[in-house]
Amino acid sequence: MELGVQGLNAKATLGPAQTRLLARRAEALGYASWWVGEHVVLPSPRTADSPMAPTDPILDPLVHLAYVAAVTTTIELGTGILILPQRNPVVLAKQAASLDILSEGRLLLGVGAGYLEPEMTAVGVDMAGRGRRTDEYLDAMAALWTQQAPAYRGRYVAFADVDAHPRPARPGGPRIIVGGHSPAAFRRAVARGHGWFGNGTQDELVAHLAGLRRAAAEVERPPELGRLEITYMQLNPVTVDADAARRYADLGVDRLVVYPLPLDDPADVATFLERHADLPR
Repeated sequence: MELGVQGLNAKATLGPAQTRLLARRAEALGYASWWVGEHVVLPSPRTADSPMAPTDPILDPLVHLAYVAAVTTTIELGTGILILPQRNPVVLAKQAASLDILSEGRLLLGVGAGYLEPEMTAVGVDMAGRGRRTDEYLDAMAALWTQQAPAYRGRYVAFADVDAHPRPARPGGPRIIVGGHSPAAFRRAVARGHGWFGNGTQDELVAHLAGLRRAAAEVERPPELGRLEITYMQLNPVTVDADAARRYADLGVDRLVVYPLPLDDPADVATFLERHADLPR
């Protein structure tokens, strides 16, 4: 089981000096992946389902990861997650390929369908169609990354007689990690993802894994995707002890991601990273 860290593109950890220090420290401590979230805008005033206050700062994940790529050498760079329906898939395919090239194949493109209606509305996306839009966007990006003559036609995106180079550093494109806990998200992970990203408690993980097994019985998994990788972030409590880490490994988690909330002091975050670096794997 590998160890990752989440969320350090926000609040007190987002500055260049803090990013350099924490990213290099995480890499030196043996963290295998660095994950960042996304919110283009947030509901104001804050709503019950919003994870952050509207005045909490958070950097664009791809811009942030490009900076992290430049100050590190081995740690994988994950979006955990990027809200795919809010992005133009043709532009995103180019951005992801560019970041994958510049990081020498370290990008893990975590995506989800989103859930905050005010954010969707602000970028002009219909909440009702976000699931189908997410599926189409994944297929369209794969066409741009893999087809000799890229073409795609769907309800939300269509193109032909175009091409986009350079292709990503990884053959077939960045590894796609699908986030979410709904039956639709589980099916999307099985059908289109190299992996799945979830969060919550250990008991919730057991239920999520059961949902993924049900999805595997309902939809076909393309053989080229290989085994579905499991990435999980414990939210309650945010501190992970040795016994919990062992249980995660026993449950089949491939990447355990820690989240050093509340992100109010970079020194506290560094201490959190050092304390968790020796978790059993």
